[in-house]
Amino acid sequence: MNIKNIVDLIKYPIDKPDSAEYIKIINRVKAGLKDGGCAVLPNFLNSSGLDALVTEAESRKPYAYYSPSKLCNIYLAKGNPDKPSDHPQNVFMERTNGFLTADLFGKDTYAYTLYHWEPLRKFLAVCLGKDELYIYADPVSNMIINLCKPGQTFNWHFDTNDFTITFLLKGAKSGGHFEYVPGLRTKYNERFEEVKKVLNGDRTRVKRLKLTSGDLQFFLGRFSLHQVTHNTGTTDRMLLIQSFTEVPGVVGSPERVKNLYGRTNIDYPDMGNEKTRSDILLD
Repeated sequence: MNIKNIVDLIKYPIDKPDSAEYIKIINRVKAGLKDGGCAVLPNFLNSSGLDALVTEAESRKPYAYYSPSKLCNIYLAKGNPDKPSDHPQNVFMERTNGFLTADLFGKDTYAYTLYHWEPLRKFLAVCLGKDELYIYADPVSNMIINLCKPGQTFNWHFDTNDFTITFLLKGAKSGGHFEYVPGLRTKYNERFEEVKKVLNGDRTRVKRLKLTSGDLQFFLGRFSLHQVTHNTGTTDRMLLIQSFTEVPGVVGSPERVKNLYGRTNIDYPDMGNEKTRSDILLD
């Protein structure tokens, strides 16, 4: 499968790292990440690639996993009985979105080809200021599609990864907005009082990002609270999410994977070691 059928390499020549345009794109992304922890490259996917990725996702929708637990706090974890009821750990919100997992996409799919294309991984590493990025070793969750049907939502939350790479495959006709609060917490401070303000409806610092199908988004979601609002339209919202790590062989715990995605692969490594964190945050 030719990557030219997926990525607009004329607009984004990421296969030519020595070109002036490549450097210009890198600087553009870095500036966005420095300014607000978010950067977007519009129409990164070409029309044929976007259509193919959407078709793949549509055909797999019957296999989407929806967690039986429809209420989550922002840490996607259990509450804390030692804290008051209005503490962020004890504020539970609706989460009704589903996931299409990586093991549904074989080596002959467009989604797999894009995720494993090495020039993309090298490009992402340079944009993020990393020496190298590796494929996330989890065979279930390393590449997923977040599926938000009409009426569904993904509550306010933080990411467990320092950064997230996403491609909007299909936006909602109405609603389904990506909203975020940049830098709400730090590596060593949860800033619960600031979090509570957002959960109580204070939108002073909330930003809403306008995305269109085919866009590539870089997002530093470890420290920025974010959500997808209710899909109030009549069509599904589909977001392709790629996960990478800075060292090889990293996986999450089988329990966490099963809780989020409904299962672990039969060949799942017998490893409980999640990536060692450089912060002291709850999640």
